[in-house]
Amino acid sequence: MRMTLRPDSKRRIRALSLLALASVGAGCSRHSAHPTASAPSAAIAGCLGTQSTYLRAQLRGALEADLDWSGAALACEGSARPNGEGVRISLSGPLDASGRTLRMLIGVPTLPGRASATALPANVTLIIEDGKRVYSTRGDDKCTLDTLTQEPLPGGSEYARTYRISGRGFCVDPASSLDQNGRVFINRFDFAGRADFSTDELHAEHQPT
Repeated sequence: MRMTLRPDSKRRIRALSLLALASVGAGCSRHSAHPTASAPSAAIAGCLGTQSTYLRAQLRGALEADLDWSGAALACEGSARPNGEGVRISLSGPLDASGRTLRMLIGVPTLPGRASATALPANVTLIIEDGKRVYSTRGDDKCTLDTLTQEPLPGGSEYARTYRISGRGFCVDPASSLDQNGRVFINRFDFAGRADFSTDELHAEHQPT
């Protein structure tokens, strides 16, 4: 489905896209030297390599795609949400042969480094990185993670640690465009990515709401 956007809608979508990408990148750059890029070498470095990270999802509606990314096809990063309000994961890969990249952002209100949890609410945002289309569930009440596991990886320092974050979930309502004219239905989705947390974030004593 092709949408015709007014100039003001395009500006709003582009601004949201850049803000979302900048916030994720800024959150990770505090703790990690890995760049974010679509090149295979950067994807492997940012996503831990081999088959240990992946994204599988079926998208229907304004965006039709069956995602099955792993290894060099997948770039990922993650960090704590601003103000200690949970964890956010970013996973991106090739949308189609035209060279477009799709980024999925998953925000979860859980403590950074928490070993495992079930039935967690989640917010999901889809960004086509040509700056023209953004779809979001807008809130934590439309998607649920059946399971979420955070596994600390070897290494790290006294200031920061890297975790492998994996989970599976579903959405009961679609992700909508800013003008509400486009909707993407996200059925079940499975993912495993990485996140970098500071020791202060890992030692947080309160559960975000």
